[in-house]
Amino acid sequence: MFQIVRKQEMAKGTIIRFDISAPKIAKKIKPGQFIILRVNETGERIPLTVADKDSFAGIITIIFQVVGKTTALMRSLNAGDIIKDVVGPLGKAAEIEKTGTVIMVGGGTGVAILHHIAKAYHEAGNHVIGIIGAQNKEMLILENEMRNICDELVITTDDGSLGKQGFVTGPLKTYLSERYDIKLVYAIGPIIMMKNITKLTKQFNIPTIVSLNPVMIDGTGMCGGCRVKVGNETSFACVDGPDFDGHKVDFDELQNRNSIYLKDEKDSLLFSIR
Repeated sequence: MFQIVRKQEMAKGTIIRFDISAPKIAKKIKPGQFIILRVNETGERIPLTVADKDSFAGIITIIFQVVGKTTALMRSLNAGDIIKDVVGPLGKAAEIEKTGTVIMVGGGTGVAILHHIAKAYHEAGNHVIGIIGAQNKEMLILENEMRNICDELVITTDDGSLGKQGFVTGPLKTYLSERYDIKLVYAIGPIIMMKNITKLTKQFNIPTIVSLNPVMIDGTGMCGGCRVKVGNETSFACVDGPDFDGHKVDFDELQNRNSIYLKDEKDSLLFSIR
């Protein structure tokens, strides 16, 4: 049993943060890795990447968007409530090293995953440039947390209600065009965002890592739902990743696969969440 010690609603209640007491996981989990949880005995298992941890207090932080039956059920929980199962750490940890100047790009709830990794790059002594985006200022998450770990931070919103109007690719292109010390770009967010970022960075020959968390389902490699073509090989995001060389990912195939179950996810919300 795992207790929720803190709950925070963000983005008008569509994005939820849980701080969960999980001492053993908190001691071992590394940036980029994920957990699998099951809310109750009859619940489905879902993978969620850890957004932060406090090893001393034994706390892990997860942030999720309410998009289906299980996340709707999770939103109904509060501090003090119990989650039946939490298993982890799973997946390969991000490879953190001191390389110089790195650009960390996050969109939507991808900022939650990005935070833990950007924090590690900062602690490793890198100059961290953060670019985070959302549809509008109400949907932007972890602005203050990202400011604390980024040497430079640029915010974009689709409607211009906060920061620069437009997409994250705009300021990224400016940095790549004007600076010659960029060693790495790290992108986490919607598939179309990561696809466009890798197209851009390829023009400048900048190594780019993408996190394919959005396509994970089972989390153990058994279902094949997160199958992705990387170069000439078939990989599974949950066991071989979730981080991959963005310039080798077949994003067209990935987009098609990721859209298969959209109708089923919407239909599931029509049924009782309990």
